[in-house]
Amino acid sequence: MEPPAAGAMRWLVLALLCFHLGEGLVRIPLKKSRCLGEMMREKGVPEGFLQNLRGDPGRKYQPSNAVAYEPLMNYLDSFYFGEISIGTPPQNFLVLFDTGSANLWVPSTYCQTAACGNHATFNYNLSSTFSGTDVTYTLTYGFGDVWVELGYDTVTIQNIVVRNQEFGLSLNEPSSPFYYLYFDGILGMSYPGIGISGYNTLMENMLQQDQLAEPVFSFYYSRNPTYNYGGEVILGGIDPQLYSGEILWAPVVQELYWKINIEEFSIGPSVTGWCSQGCHGIVDTGTFLLTIPGQFMSDFLQALGAEENDYGFVVDCNNISIMPTLYFAISGTQLPLPPSVYVLNNNGVCTIGVETTYVSSNGQPLWILGNIFLRQYYSIFDMANNRVGFALSA
Repeated sequence: MEPPAAGAMRWLVLALLCFHLGEGLVRIPLKKSRCLGEMMREKGVPEGFLQNLRGDPGRKYQPSNAVAYEPLMNYLDSFYFGEISIGTPPQNFLVLFDTGSANLWVPSTYCQTAACGNHATFNYNLSSTFSGTDVTYTLTYGFGDVWVELGYDTVTIQNIVVRNQEFGLSLNEPSSPFYYLYFDGILGMSYPGIGISGYNTLMENMLQQDQLAEPVFSFYYSRNPTYNYGGEVILGGIDPQLYSGEILWAPVVQELYWKINIEEFSIGPSVTGWCSQGCHGIVDTGTFLLTIPGQFMSDFLQALGAEENDYGFVVDCNNISIMPTLYFAISGTQLPLPPSVYVLNNNGVCTIGVETTYVSSNGQPLWILGNIFLRQYYSIFDMANNRVGFALSA
């Protein structure tokens, strides 16, 4: 395991102090929208435009000269989001709770593009607790940049109140595809080491200001989601009613992302050997699909009998019941992912919920365990002990 960065050590100290302090467990209901690609097609957006957005999701985790690099295609299918408030009196926003990034940003009245006009925007003039800075930074995407200015204000998530929190106010957002997104901004929940240097992340300040009952948060995604209830984010603990059986714990191997070891991957009874020399997996609530290392994708699709077209990797809907279960070996235990979970049925068109990355992790193949995987497993993020827990979702 790599030695923790200074930011990670600071988080650990705060987390240990927080075990005996805090206000209590907080639930944030997650809403679920329709697939963004489907909505964009209905609005006449050319298929070629959608394909151009489908960059390599693994690039989200690569260092770059910019403060953050996040290919937006990760978010085009991510349609689970919840509400937070910023300012005094509070201004409400729908945000993606993203364990694959560390910063908080929302649209602002500084921004005059159509994308901002189609979303809730933060008006600093209406908040008595806002303080501004002259610091700006850029979120770089594969097809355009989002320019953000930093400010400080009170962030409220139900009964959690974090004061003097740094966040980004967007100055410019490209209209395509931001205009089509259901959520307004992004709330990063990863390690401080990938946040903006010199500024506390929201999770750090929750710990420092004693707002969590325990230094733990967890995610539940419903297997039968609706717009009004797609799942829950639970801050400060876990809910045993949302899972069954024992919790399997996996240590974090690099305290930047919630990255764990994957020891092996099997398709049905067949062990692939793809991870015989080791694989890494990032547990990322900001990625919808299951992301597979590029060198394995062809063999994977062939084993499942999938064919690629404009809708994705298509299979016969009549064959779902006889398709193989996928198995991830994590911490010496096989975690199954049945076809009823990894095959998506969109109005009679059935696709495999996967995409590919050619980015490696310290020389090892990188998997991204997104919402498809997390529908099956209640996930627990233990900040004090630097580990991720999985238990079968209820």
